[in-house]
Amino acid sequence: AAGGLPKAVERGIGIGAEALQIFPSSPRMWRFKHASAEDIGKYKTALTDADMGPTVFHGIYLNALAAEDEALVERSITSLTNYMQLAEAAGVSGVLFHPASHKGRGYDAIEAQFVAAVHRILKDAPGTPWLALENSAGAGDHIGSSFSELGRLIKAIDHPRIRVCLDTQHTWAAGYEMTTPEGVTATMDEFDREIGLDLLTVVHANDSKSDKGSSTDRHENIGEGHIGLDGFRAILGNQAFANVPMYLEVPGTEKSGPNQENLDALKNIRTELGLKRQ
Repeated sequence: AAGGLPKAVERGIGIGAEALQIFPSSPRMWRFKHASAEDIGKYKTALTDADMGPTVFHGIYLNALAAEDEALVERSITSLTNYMQLAEAAGVSGVLFHPASHKGRGYDAIEAQFVAAVHRILKDAPGTPWLALENSAGAGDHIGSSFSELGRLIKAIDHPRIRVCLDTQHTWAAGYEMTTPEGVTATMDEFDREIGLDLLTVVHANDSKSDKGSSTDRHENIGEGHIGLDGFRAILGNQAFANVPMYLEVPGTEKSGPNQENLDALKNIRTELGLKRQ
């Protein structure tokens, strides 16, 4: 959204996007400036004019609700609260973020702290936007690489505005099968048992540079990685994903991020499978 929220819509239209994931501020900096009422109004108008689907905000990469450093936790709470408040003002569906790492302390040591932080964010940012936890690839003691651990955390939070973002690359890197119809079905059956498909609200559609079970977060363009086009046929063809918006976080053919070529790859599979835009 460099240059203002309306610019994000303009950029999305330029690559043929049907829905948008936006960083309303730099994902690698704490600095945040709330959008002006004028920008929010122009943004909403632009979305309507473009017939754009659900918009979500992605939290900054620095967020660390499980950190031992209290100042870092406070900054993370403030950052996510700011994003949630902006989401409410701009009519954005919700905010997703990485649960990050427990830094070797173990899940049990951080659960209460994490839950308390999430409840503070939701209390200080009332309204309709949801807050979604994204599954991790598993490297560096990151929280939520297994569906069982992510489900346990969500159950501990126990709040009606909590949702889940599933990243296809993270899922693959965490050891789940994502390349065949049978594998995707088994993966999503486990997701349903441990978390619940009703909480699946966002999908990051990313191919993988790294092998299955590598625990390495390395995204690749659609069809150019280890998941491949057959994998995305299996994913798009699975009923679990039928009504869930997908967002690209790929390097792009020019290494400048999501582009029309990647979007077209998914749209072509959708057409091939006889599916329609929801």
